[in-house]
Amino acid sequence: MVKESGKIYQLKVTLKQTKPPIWRRILVLNRTSLADLHEILQISMGWTDSHLHQFIMEGQYYGAPSPYDDFMEVEDERKYRLDQLLRKEKASMVYEYDFGDGWNHKITLEKILPFDQAQRLPRCIKGKGACPPEDVGGVWGYYGFLDALANPEHPEHDEFKEWIGDDFDPDELDLDEINSRLFLQRAHSA
Repeated sequence: MVKESGKIYQLKVTLKQTKPPIWRRILVLNRTSLADLHEILQISMGWTDSHLHQFIMEGQYYGAPSPYDDFMEVEDERKYRLDQLLRKEKASMVYEYDFGDGWNHKITLEKILPFDQAQRLPRCIKGKGACPPEDVGGVWGYYGFLDALANPEHPEHDEFKEWIGDDFDPDELDLDEINSRLFLQRAHSA
């Protein structure tokens, strides 16, 4: 077994413009690449990785470069690690997922912790709120969706119920499920 070293970053990831805030607190290695962080965020937040994404910090964009995209210069996210961008506590950057819906997340480095061999990383240690469904139309579409679900008289109530099912709970958060998926993702990529 290879002995890992480094630091543990405690990140708070907040979905911007949500009230009450939808957020996750995750622990990752400081040497985590942005490409790996993208996968960790998808699992921790509850997204399905069905859309494009990018990280933004100090006017620089990081993402998965495509030979077909000439309109924007994007640094290759596989070549950058968290500790190269977030160097001190309280530093932050933006993670944008789904350019159409525009899900913007603020990622803040809350704490830099000593490495602990006993820690199973990455891990989501806390959070609040369910992830909005994919393709719901961004933050404003999400709130319209919730209003329609809550009101049986709303003209879109039945349509949304059929689309999402009866079991959508905007307050639901299952840390055990998230961490199980993070563990499987790490085992798969190892």
